Amino acid sequence: MGGCFSKPKPVEVKVELSLLEKEREVDGLSPNGKASPLGDRRPNGAPGHCSDEEAPPPRLYSKPRDYVEATICHVKDLENGQMREVDVGSGRALLIKEHGEFSAIAHKCPHYGAPLVKGVLSKGHIRCPWHGACFNIASGELEDFPGLDSLATFQVRVEKDKVIIRANKQALQAQKRSKPMSRCSAVINSNTGFSHVLIIGSGPAGLVCAETLRQEGFTDRIVMVTADRHPPYDRPKLSKSLESTAEQLRLRSPEFLQDHDIEVLTEKEVAVVDVKMRAVTFVDGLRMEYRKLFIATGSRPRPMSYQGMDVANVFHLGTPDDANSIARLANNRNAVVVGTSFIGMEVAAALTDKAHSVSIIGIESIPFKKALGEKVGKAIMKLFEANRVKFYMLNEVSEMKGQHGELKEVVLKSGKMLRADVCVIGTGSVPASGFLKQSGIHMDSKGFITVNKAMQTNVEGVFAGGDVVAFPFPQRNNKKVNIPHWQMAHVHGRVAALSMMGKPAEVHTVPYFWSAMFGKSIRYAGYGEGFDDVIIQGDLEELKFVAFYTRGEEVVAVASMNYDPIVSRVAEILGSGKLIRKRDVETGDISWLSDKSSQ
Repeated sequence: MGGCFSKPKPVEVKVELSLLEKEREVDGLSPNGKASPLGDRRPNGAPGHCSDEEAPPPRLYSKPRDYVEATICHVKDLENGQMREVDVGSGRALLIKEHGEFSAIAHKCPHYGAPLVKGVLSKGHIRCPWHGACFNIASGELEDFPGLDSLATFQVRVEKDKVIIRANKQALQAQKRSKPMSRCSAVINSNTGFSHVLIIGSGPAGLVCAETLRQEGFTDRIVMVTADRHPPYDRPKLSKSLESTAEQLRLRSPEFLQDHDIEVLTEKEVAVVDVKMRAVTFVDGLRMEYRKLFIATGSRPRPMSYQGMDVANVFHLGTPDDANSIARLANNRNAVVVGTSFIGMEVAAALTDKAHSVSIIGIESIPFKKALGEKVGKAIMKLFEANRVKFYMLNEVSEMKGQHGELKEVVLKSGKMLRADVCVIGTGSVPASGFLKQSGIHMDSKGFITVNKAMQTNVEGVFAGGDVVAFPFPQRNNKKVNIPHWQMAHVHGRVAALSMMGKPAEVHTVPYFWSAMFGKSIRYAGYGEGFDDVIIQGDLEELKFVAFYTRGEEVVAVASMNYDPIVSRVAEILGSGKLIRKRDVETGDISWLSDKSSQ
């Protein structure tokens, strides 16, 4: 691959530790001593994320024993554009050199713990190698999603050509930090049927909207309502880790939400939205008025028709309770998955080490053909077959047969009968917007809520985001599209919150998603809808490859397996507004992707 990811030359690192005998004065330094020069890019309309003057001041601690210092290396040990994970006392930090200046930040991405040393450094920020989150290297601020937290930062100084890091021990252990938030200043009874901002849905769009409002100084009431029985949790993990509990998956603790005055009401299904009265009525009779409304209800399973709809142990994976039941029922028994969506395939992969047998039914000839192309789809299909998964493609379900009310067989339209003790339906989804049909809020022919650049609907004061919307996408000349990615929902939530506060904002990000099967991860960045060719570099048989998706002469998306951080590199290029041409990737030499764009 032309040495695309050649290892940097080893650096001899000498570490000297000393506890401070007395508190040193900060002398107005930024968290990283002399801050690195930053670009003027402000993703997602997020003011205050790229300016040193606007960055939050360093947190000071009064006790010297809370700090540790380490002499890390000589100034010439790192070249511009290089990063090193270094030991600082009992913790670790990421030391960065860019444009001759040093920075020190947490070494793990707060999202899933990816090693940032393997990420992409460019123009004052670093992009996570796994899922594309971006952080400012001077302030540690989260600049692009996924994830909710920023990075811990540590002071750096140079004395006699030696690089010294001074770090708070607690920050070294935590590695992450939350952005400061305001609290609700109004005295409100929890039974009051009014909220200044009412959020319907507790996924990433809703949660980020609420947190952004507090981060931006909003001090009125925020109420988030969800039909789920659990507070916000990490839904993408459901299909990959079936035995995880809601508590293990939660995005924020109840204490965090309470401390920041974000009220969450669970098991509240919306019945009617009255935009004239600015009120929402729920199925249980509760009525809440609002000043601003944010709708982020996500999607619901695509309806499916077959005989035996009342047979038990047939699931649409939607909650931790569903996932736990699927894992329990599949133990040493026969499992069938209907549909080759990412969720369906992830569930099938997760069940192979639990179930006696795993079968997949699909209406297409190859999984992921539409999303990833025929060649990549075939390679992934072989991976599943090597893990004893049986495919029944070009087929559909005719009947679910039960015994004593519980599933025993899945009958296909071809006449084939599959033994089954549990069945998971993963045939795709449709927007969860049915409750809006008589509301006056505009939806397109597929049921997606249409919004403008600010995530506002056709109704004043009503915003929407996440999987339920079609929004103008800059990379497609502002054509309204639906991109049901976890990362994109975060972006929508932030843009909506800023728009509610009268701050100009619009979507500025590169779509990014991921999938994991049998310990192997697929990364994907860009918007490949309607691609007309796929250029593959690497070895599909070995599942070490990069796939470039093109429309005409332009690369519009990229997917990879076992080739980190190439997808994050491409996302960085696309995010900068640069065009990647088809001819650039057809040659087989993609070493240019390893060029340090910050140099």
